[in-house]
Amino acid sequence: MGPPRRILLIEDNPDDVALTLRALRTHRVANEVVVVEDGVEALEYLLGEGKYAGRDLRDQPAVVLLDLKLPKVDGLEVLRRLRADDRTRLLPVVVLTSSKEEQDLVASYSLGANSYVRKPVDFEQFVEAVRQLGLYWLLLNEPPPAPR
Repeated sequence: MGPPRRILLIEDNPDDVALTLRALRTHRVANEVVVVEDGVEALEYLLGEGKYAGRDLRDQPAVVLLDLKLPKVDGLEVLRRLRADDRTRLLPVVVLTSSKEEQDLVASYSLGANSYVRKPVDFEQFVEAVRQLGLYWLLLNEPPPAPR
């Protein structure tokens, strides 16, 4: 088994970032978590552009946790661009959002999200949701092969 697979958290709300990291730690998910705060930085990281130019794109996260309401480029556009690029087309993406809008749910799946999770407002529920996400995506899910 290689190095522990990392999680990419794309989230601009510092409270939600802290909550997610705390929930992962609470359940001893030791995987490295890379946090980016807007859609532009997320795309640069995943596509190896801008300040991440030269990053080895064979080393992609095991799962991307994507908020929809992001500055600069919103989550749906991030998802659209990831699915349009052969290098990131198969990356597991979990939309993690507080949006209650049905059109966001439909659009996320239409654009190729693997999963859609509404952020529970209650901390215990949130911790449990993150625990289950970690278990499933990091331990049980078979990831797609790395792009050549």
